[in-house]
Amino acid sequence: MAALAVDDVIRRPVITEKNTLLMESDQYTFEVAIVANKIQIREAVEKLFNVRVKAVNTLIVKAKPKSRAIRRGRGRVHGHESSWKKAIVTLYPGQRIDIFEQV
Repeated sequence: MAALAVDDVIRRPVITEKNTLLMESDQYTFEVAIVANKIQIREAVEKLFNVRVKAVNTLIVKAKPKSRAIRRGRGRVHGHESSWKKAIVTLYPGQRIDIFEQV
């Protein structure tokens, strides 16, 4: 497997109501590269945010079907969203990631 750069592993933080509640228990959620493994995710978070990671849980968010209408009664276009990988990172007690605190 090709090595991913730290900037390529973590795509963006995921900020939702559920993830805001998880932050109280030192868990943070990120969208990550689909080919990244838990070890690469752990190293990327530790290097980017200067924190110690206790655990990494990953899951694939499956594609959802989508459809939309075309102008002038020509029918509908059917497709789907792309699948993506989510990582829930648990930090040791007392550790914080400041990027989430700004939101």
